[in-house]
Amino acid sequence: MAHVFITGSSDGLGRLAGELLISQGHSVVLHARSEQRAAETKKAVPKADAVVIGDLSSIAQTRGIAEQINALGSFDAVIHNAGVGYKEPRRIATEDGLPHVFAVNTLAPYILTALIQRPKRLIYLSSGLHQNDDPSLQDLAWEARGWQGTQAYSDTKFYDVLLAFAVARRWHDVLSNALEPGWVATKMGGLGALDDLEAG
Repeated sequence: MAHVFITGSSDGLGRLAGELLISQGHSVVLHARSEQRAAETKKAVPKADAVVIGDLSSIAQTRGIAEQINALGSFDAVIHNAGVGYKEPRRIATEDGLPHVFAVNTLAPYILTALIQRPKRLIYLSSGLHQNDDPSLQDLAWEARGWQGTQAYSDTKFYDVLLAFAVARRWHDVLSNALEPGWVATKMGGLGALDDLEAG
């Protein structure tokens, strides 16, 4: 039996992954961004070991999530599933002054990777759109460029792939992977998504 933590698991792919792992006999900790969503998640997935709470757009709350997870002991796997999409029509600044999409999709997985006791496996959810990235790594915070939501999203998913490879290179005792779940009909993917949600 594996002990697994999944970010962004109050609905969508994260919750489906949690339910599947629980059905296979694994011990799963889920994540929600607020007390209300945590209560809804616990009700929807009562066999989850716990639901940790914190908004990944906040550096302080992300650090708090790491503290909650470390208090639960060591984990066999951490799945960095949480993410926001490409439909933000403008640069939405977080409390830390960063673009919302960058804070949630890239910075939060980095902070959690750095602060959570090292697991045996790390999985970062990327996207096929990572291939449309800007590899220059210039202006990560979108302070000089005019905002382009799809480009900002694509960049963050490319950074997730880079993070997965960087971890694999530095931590030889950890299996580190990035994966693309496909374009599936979640809140982020939208109703027009063509790929199979269950397969994702």
